Amino acid sequence: MTSSSLSLQNSPHPRYTELTGAVAARLSEHPGPVVILAHVDPDGDALGSCLGLQRALRLCGKAAQTYLEVPDYLAFLPESGEVLPQLENWPAQALLVVLDVDNTDLARVAGAELSGYSGPVINVDHHGTNRRQADLSLVDPSRAATAGMVADIVERLLETAGQSWTPDLATPLLTGLNTDTGSFRFANTTPAVLRQAALLVERGARLAWINDRLSQNPPRYFALLREVLGSMQFSHGGLVVTARIDQSMLERAGASWEDAESYVNTIRSAQGTELACLFKDYGSRVKLSLRSRGTLSAQNIAVALGGGGHVPAAGASVEGDYAAVRAAFDAQVRQELERVELT
Repeated sequence: MTSSSLSLQNSPHPRYTELTGAVAARLSEHPGPVVILAHVDPDGDALGSCLGLQRALRLCGKAAQTYLEVPDYLAFLPESGEVLPQLENWPAQALLVVLDVDNTDLARVAGAELSGYSGPVINVDHHGTNRRQADLSLVDPSRAATAGMVADIVERLLETAGQSWTPDLATPLLTGLNTDTGSFRFANTTPAVLRQAALLVERGARLAWINDRLSQNPPRYFALLREVLGSMQFSHGGLVVTARIDQSMLERAGASWEDAESYVNTIRSAQGTELACLFKDYGSRVKLSLRSRGTLSAQNIAVALGGGGHVPAAGASVEGDYAAVRAAFDAQVRQELERVELT
């Protein structure tokens, strides 16, 4: 992979328009198949971005395929067989598009073994920790969701091919905007986000349907929620709320790890807290999901623990038992509290 990528820090900006056009042109002109990947444990932004781009490329006559393990709570979004779980062999003349993740972070890319690929890579992402090492990078940390950036690319693809927007294109992209802004409740819900969301609704995106499907949970969700609430702890003078999930809790609730994705947002609602963290305790490894109200940087804490993300939302996967990982987390929280003078 060569590193002749372009990137930008803030949009709107002339370079953003230039890069969006460059990505769309590369996709339009590529003669072979397009492989689309995102991060492990895909959220609404990752899956929505992949589906929006895949459907647009197919509408424009391109061979495109997404490879992801779709979580149950998002299973309503793709059509049957539309997303495949794993790429076994790289097709000839493939172009790889990696969405919502730094393409060089192999541990966070799902769906294919990247070490077996040597072709061109396009990376579209909104994480500030992105290392911008693709052949062509469109990276803008000021954007609330990668799906909004993909929507800009799709607009250019459709113009080039003489095609029009459809509800099937707009709906997954609105799902990405919706989920990464907390249903338009988080601080990243800017006027530009609302304008883009309104435009997607005008193009047929089914907002009420999206919200209804996202709000539905199976009975095991509530059984596991009881376990999660029982594990809640408040620390650092009540500024930090945490909860923990381990295998025994899943077994008692008849649930799986996938069912645990949304609980960090539940505990985040605790009054008086500045930071929420959900610990997924796998035994010899612990995954942390962090949410901040903005005073503390979830990104700083996650990066220090080997992860990444945004100031309000970040995560890390740390080798070690829960006690050791919890101690390392608390040490980083203390440093962050000192940085913002909340100690």
